[in-house]
Amino acid sequence: MTNAVRDLAEVDIARSVPMRRFTWRTGQHHRPGLEYLVATDRHHGFESYEEECLLLVADFAARLGEALSQPFRLRFLAGGRAVNHTPDYLLLTEAGPFLVDVRPADRIQPEDALKFAAAAEVALSAGWRYGVVTGWRQHVLETVDALSAQRRSLTDVLGVQGQLRATVAQGPLQFGVLIEQCNLPAVARAHALHLVWRRHLGVDLSGPFGDQSLVRLAPREHRREAQ
Repeated sequence: MTNAVRDLAEVDIARSVPMRRFTWRTGQHHRPGLEYLVATDRHHGFESYEEECLLLVADFAARLGEALSQPFRLRFLAGGRAVNHTPDYLLLTEAGPFLVDVRPADRIQPEDALKFAAAAEVALSAGWRYGVVTGWRQHVLETVDALSAQRRSLTDVLGVQGQLRATVAQGPLQFGVLIEQCNLPAVARAHALHLVWRRHLGVDLSGPFGDQSLVRLAPREHRREAQ
């Protein structure tokens, strides 16, 4: 189905399917695969390591409702010739749709910049946000990867999560100190990472995450404790 850009906001974009198939074969110069997202409880295709990283970060930070791979193909004229571009993802978030392209900064060519500019105009006309992911600070990927190890649902038969909440409700604590104050530190570490991923506990992620990082009770948990 083909639609004009002016009608894009009225299209049921959630029904889109990837414009290309994600294939695997020997000798490929890129790295395709499937990434599981907690937010959607499904696997989503990616064509490179950089795209895989985007999906993982989006699962943690974007308040994600849906992630659509290669949601549409954009056709436009530039310099008298037809140009095609397929954006990498449309992330449906609580803050609204977010159209995203992924390309390492050192690999962006003038023609890529032209395509990204066109995609930005499309997003603007539809009332979406748009961005190009050119890379990540190393500590961001390391932190999100560490937290993702405990992102799936955990059964708390020992009541560790309640102990973690009650301890940190008294005031911010270093992550390592919080863990050691629990009866079962090894079990508490896994559940603390899970609570950070699920936004029940908050940490400062502007720098590398570790045992020295300060942990706070999330605002919504403060409200629950006060009730």
